[in-house]
Amino acid sequence: MILVKRLTAMFLCFLISPLYAISAPQSGGQSAGEITALIPAATRNDQPTKVNDGLQWNDLLQTKHSGRLRAGLTDGSILSLGTDSQLRVVQHDGASQQTSLEMNFGKVRSKVTKITQPGGKFEMKTPNAVIGVIGTDFYVRYAGNRTTVICYEGVVNVTPMGAAQVAGNTGQNGNNSVQVSAGHMVVITSTIPPGGFHPSDTPAGTQQSTMLATDVNDNTPSSPGRNGGHGLRNGLIASALAAGLVTGLVVGTRGGNGCTTTTPKAGVPTCQ
Repeated sequence: MILVKRLTAMFLCFLISPLYAISAPQSGGQSAGEITALIPAATRNDQPTKVNDGLQWNDLLQTKHSGRLRAGLTDGSILSLGTDSQLRVVQHDGASQQTSLEMNFGKVRSKVTKITQPGGKFEMKTPNAVIGVIGTDFYVRYAGNRTTVICYEGVVNVTPMGAAQVAGNTGQNGNNSVQVSAGHMVVITSTIPPGGFHPSDTPAGTQQSTMLATDVNDNTPSSPGRNGGHGLRNGLIASALAAGLVTGLVVGTRGGNGCTTTTPKAGVPTCQ
């Protein structure tokens, strides 16, 4: 009898251990952050994802035509993907502030925590450009072999790559990068303009439309470690409770014919 119990316990441990391995957090400091807001449909590594799902190094995030996604990184930076977008979190070490992202297509807004660690970097790569920042708020879109970079705050360095690479880009930094400050933008294409690429003023309408194109929720959640995602969840719960309370009050004042029988309050329509 004792032998049977031991064998049964061993068998149950054998069944449970794979499930634990799947659900347990990855070791080795590979955590990059978590999903903090979501509008379906969106995936993580080609699988449906949800709010509070963790992010690991080399995770691939993708949104469909009706989807958007917001992720909080462990250093407090925030990534907001618009629709029809794909972004790989190649590396993110919050302690040393080493971040590498790859935008294959689509659009993303990045609110980057200021880099203070020696040797720290935050880079985003597209097929024809590398965007590097120290701490700023910027937008990147890649489509049709065009990388559009808009700087909302701070300064962004954009280095053309591949067919867009410019030798001795006139008027730019020694590494041939284009420095884009707040309120300016640059578009990197395979057709190199005379004198190389240069920033230009961002039209007000363009700046506003790009912000809206990557907005997931007006109440931006905090980063992981600072109640990341919980503010959004609690807000939704509070809204639902409030809606239920209002509905209960309205239903409670209706008579048998479905019309409000009490004195209507301002802003609440009644039927006659």
